Amino acid sequence: MSVGLAWGQGGATLAEEYYKAGDFEKAANEYAKLLKTDVTWIKLSRYVYSLQKTNKMEEAVKYLRKQQRSDEPNRAYYELLSGQLATQQGDSVQAKVQFTAAIQSSKSSIAKLEKIAAAFSEAGESRWAIRSLETAREVSKEPTAYSEDLMALYRATGQTEKAIDEIITTSKQAEKKEPVLAALQGFINTKDEPLVEKALYTRIQQEPNELAYNELLIWYFVQKQKFSRALLQEKATDKRVKLNGSRVYDLGMLAMNNKEYKTAAEAFEYISTTYPQGQLYPFARRLVINAREEQVKNTYPVDKTEIRKLIGDYQRMLQEVGTNSKTLEALRSTANLYGNYLDSKDTALTVLNLAIDLGKTDKNFVDRCKLDKGDIYLLKGEPWESTLLYSQVEKSQKEELLGYEAKLKNAKLHYYRGNFAVSKDLLDVLKLATSREIANDAEQLSLLIVDNTGMDSTEAAMRMYADIDLLLFQNKNDEAITALNQMLIKYPDHSLGDEILWLRANTYLKLGKNAEALDDLKKITATHPTDILGDDAMFAQGKMYEERLKDKQAAMDAYQKVLTQYPGSIYGAEARKRFRALRGDTLN
Repeated sequence: MSVGLAWGQGGATLAEEYYKAGDFEKAANEYAKLLKTDVTWIKLSRYVYSLQKTNKMEEAVKYLRKQQRSDEPNRAYYELLSGQLATQQGDSVQAKVQFTAAIQSSKSSIAKLEKIAAAFSEAGESRWAIRSLETAREVSKEPTAYSEDLMALYRATGQTEKAIDEIITTSKQAEKKEPVLAALQGFINTKDEPLVEKALYTRIQQEPNELAYNELLIWYFVQKQKFSRALLQEKATDKRVKLNGSRVYDLGMLAMNNKEYKTAAEAFEYISTTYPQGQLYPFARRLVINAREEQVKNTYPVDKTEIRKLIGDYQRMLQEVGTNSKTLEALRSTANLYGNYLDSKDTALTVLNLAIDLGKTDKNFVDRCKLDKGDIYLLKGEPWESTLLYSQVEKSQKEELLGYEAKLKNAKLHYYRGNFAVSKDLLDVLKLATSREIANDAEQLSLLIVDNTGMDSTEAAMRMYADIDLLLFQNKNDEAITALNQMLIKYPDHSLGDEILWLRANTYLKLGKNAEALDDLKKITATHPTDILGDDAMFAQGKMYEERLKDKQAAMDAYQKVLTQYPGSIYGAEARKRFRALRGDTLN
């Protein structure tokens, strides 16, 4: 139920033409005639305004008094206009009396209250429009009536807490979900944001069984990237409404996608322990290990003991749940842990072959396993086996994301082997790939090849660099560092200088050597500030200071430099966000 707070367009009458032309004497005469047969707010308000403009104030007052007594159906309009005239004469007490009377006169029907609310709004009396709609809500006995109109009026009159309260009230109407979220979004990252959280908690305490409020609070926490708090709320809702963990599962997936692996693991753990007989159990049982796996893999240097624990967890899960379509991904994960972290490449291939055999009815799963096998063969130093597998997936998944991924792996394989022209041709096709991630990877490698080939006839530096890239892919980090050190000595002024430092910095990060990594990042910004990796290195310094070295001021300085020295950087938005969070801002 909503009132359109506007008073519509009058007919194209003579009166309107005079009014718009500013000929108020003639307009008043015409409106006077029209009002004898048909009273509308627009005609009435324009008639009174025209009288005012022609210095006939007394006539206007007399007319309104007379009509108030004789025209009962439209009395509220006359009272409203009398109140306006009183305001203009500085009599605020009389204005209030008349405005109150206008609402009182309209109480006999909801339609009248809606009309007087629209008239108040048009007359610029927003607070009285609010009062009219609040009265209409009471009369209608519908606690959510006019919520959108009231929401807008509260905001317009600076009544922020009431506006937020109205938004929350509106959330009870499922069909209003989109406007509710859009309205709340307007408060996030502003000085009024704390009021949103406070209002939601208050309402949840008042009406603990209203699920809509919990949903809003969870949505709010997700917007603020506070996944652990969202999970607490989601678990409470799940227990109360008996949702079998479905929404906790969705939140776990969202946390995974946002690299919030600890919260993701907690979400899947909750489902595994709360619903051991539920449909989601086998998925959650695998994903809880998967989330922990991501945590381990992203904590440098990677702890091999933790990797072995994860493999043990996967194996126990498969023994308990069995190997089926819901748990096959666990075999892939196990294989990749063996191959990438424990140097057990043959075991990895055995596990992948088993996975392919068990999942042969799922083409996409088989093709993902084939890509994994290709990677393992590359780790083993058998690129021909790799290209064979990548090409099979390219053919099987034409124009599909997996097919593009296979093509990118083939392009990288040619690059590792020094076939730069072939690699670049494949990469140029991939720049138009549907996945932004694949297109970006292709763009970056293509640029690297273009910028650093054809400068010396042998392309020796670029070949050496590609060899190092392959060593890194094969997790031979110490060998790669040695080779990068040699390269910096052999090619001190080569255009690859910043790329070599960038590669070495990232390798040091993987090895947990923070001081060395930071040193290389600083060298890039000092000696190659305007090159393509300048902003990457500056932003990486900020992240290092913030996340690893816990130096808040140094992190803020680095993020500020990203914004001032690299105004067009793709890291701009993230640097601004991190800078403000460190400074403790809540303002837009």
